[in-house]
Amino acid sequence: MPSDSKITNFAEGPMPGFGFAQPVTADAVSAPKPRGEDFHAAHRSRLCTRFLQGGAAALPDYELLELVLFRAISRRDVKPIAHRLMNEFGDFNSVVAAPLERLVELKGVGRAVALELKVIEAAAHRMARARVIGKPVLSSWDALLDYCKTALSHQPLEQFRILFLDRKNILIADEEQQRGTVDHVPVYPREVVKRALTLNASALILVHNHPSGDPTPSDADIAMTSRISEAASTLGITLHDHLVIGKGRDFSFRGNGLL
Repeated sequence: MPSDSKITNFAEGPMPGFGFAQPVTADAVSAPKPRGEDFHAAHRSRLCTRFLQGGAAALPDYELLELVLFRAISRRDVKPIAHRLMNEFGDFNSVVAAPLERLVELKGVGRAVALELKVIEAAAHRMARARVIGKPVLSSWDALLDYCKTALSHQPLEQFRILFLDRKNILIADEEQQRGTVDHVPVYPREVVKRALTLNASALILVHNHPSGDPTPSDADIAMTSRISEAASTLGITLHDHLVIGKGRDFSFRGNGLL
């Protein structure tokens, strides 16, 4: 990248929480390797510059996680904590979505680190939700799937959510109705329909996750969906679909002929 680029100039200045040093130049390659705090500052500077120049694709998961940790932990080597988190949870998404109580159990992960990770998670959910709320859902199906995966694919317990749509199939509300165990969540068709009437919704999309990672619906899932569909239909409410979110895969009841 040219030396007078905006990104390089930006990297030369200090950035709170990231510990930018001077940008790495050709002369610095042959310089003696820095020690202690100087080494950590140089490492942080290199990571930040690579991210600013190449975006998230320029960094593997553990280095992207280091960038997050820089803000919570200043003047310390965060690489061991990043690797510890990755080893425990598997990937960046799973680390960010990990339950708070499990995060703080890990050595080196205190309140500041846990808070930073939960803020990242909340921001991801907020951004994904903004792409679908108030928009025609059926013509924004890919965005809807992305939103559901962001919210549910890494959750450790089953959650049952309902997306409520108006007569133009615009998403007017997304609500978590129940939260269960690792393999079961209780759902009451009467409560689902009652809530739809309260919101004056004309259509529904059901969504729940399978923490096991396999989105194949159980017999109980199929029976529950059928009961909700019948109850909703009686009151003129359409059940568009029931989505089961796994890890890396999803299952559509309508797409598989179950609705």
